[in-house]
Amino acid sequence: AGLPRLAASAVSVVTALRAARAADPAYRLADLVGSLGDTLAVAHRLPDAEDAELAGLRGAARRSYSPDGSLRLYGLFSEPVLTASGYAGAVTWTADAEGRLYQVSDVAPGGAGRAVGAADRTVRVGDTALTHRELSRAGLAMSGATVSPSGRLGAGAGVRAVRAAGVEWRAEPLDRLWSVPVADQVARALAGGPDLLFLEVTVTGTVREAAGDCLLAEYEGGTVRLSAAHDDPALPHRDNLRLLAAAQGIPLRIVARLAPAPHARAALLAVEHPSVTGTRVDVGLDRLQRADLPATTRVSRTPPPQEEAPVHLLRRRVHQAVAGGRRTLAFPGTTATDIRRLDTHGLGTAADLLAELHASAAERSRDVFGRLLPADTTRFARTWLAATRYTAELDRALCAAAWGARNRPPG
Repeated sequence: AGLPRLAASAVSVVTALRAARAADPAYRLADLVGSLGDTLAVAHRLPDAEDAELAGLRGAARRSYSPDGSLRLYGLFSEPVLTASGYAGAVTWTADAEGRLYQVSDVAPGGAGRAVGAADRTVRVGDTALTHRELSRAGLAMSGATVSPSGRLGAGAGVRAVRAAGVEWRAEPLDRLWSVPVADQVARALAGGPDLLFLEVTVTGTVREAAGDCLLAEYEGGTVRLSAAHDDPALPHRDNLRLLAAAQGIPLRIVARLAPAPHARAALLAVEHPSVTGTRVDVGLDRLQRADLPATTRVSRTPPPQEEAPVHLLRRRVHQAVAGGRRTLAFPGTTATDIRRLDTHGLGTAADLLAELHASAAERSRDVFGRLLPADTTRFARTWLAATRYTAELDRALCAAAWGARNRPPG
């Protein structure tokens, strides 16, 4: 039907459902909610969309690449890729002398095993014989380069590439990536640009959360929570995060991916080695050992409780509907307390959506003989989608405020 974006999101929904039913440890309800929300949002807007919006909703089956001449790139780090739609591999991030980011990708159908092994596969760009792991520490000199709008490098027949020298993070030209103010980096990510953050942090402790412990770190503008980018046990994210808690008090440069939340939060991707100067660790590929860590540690501190907008009161109902179906919200109960709390915090729209979500789930009409008619699932689906989109946009706004960034619309 020429709708590759809808096809991809629908496949992600099915894959996540299968993972849930199989009790796959990598299954995350939030991923399923996100995929289902995107599927419904695209299907909802397609009949009325025109021009650029319609093209965006259709998506593209293949990325378009445009010529970019000669490039001199410097390796930054590599990360494993493991998607809900059944793809796996690795992506190596590089930067040119002006700080523009480029990616070399090797992603294909597969599971966690492919994600673990992809880093040691040869990079498929020109005549190079580098693996992703090697490229993340070295560099590339390219001619005839082709680049997608997102910065992904093409591997066409006319591309020529040879190995070049790399540089440390604290040397030019990579050093300039960490000189950009954090608020500007966050604003760029929220506006649809690269979502990588280059931060100077000092680990101060850990924070226990329902999904697992997070690192607590101080940066120039405040405190950030650093979470694991993947929870799959085959990948070392979670283990490395736990060991890095021993690096408290040591200034470190990190690369992280912005995670929209009411507080400053990011997923840790790469970090300077805590005890070996000039070395970095790809958190999703390299496994730290206790011998790599400083001999002394400081006492972890727990952040003081902060009053946050209670968006979770609506979000948990959105998630509950996906996990258990519409009927889980139709059971008798009261939402008056939650609605009142949302109103008290100035979230009147969230309160209205919560009330409508429960009302549309419980609504059942009867015919003239008193028999129950089929439920109006369209009304519930529209309300669920509205609640999903609302929480996503509110997360963006609160995220911008937490980092001190301007909340600009994407695009």
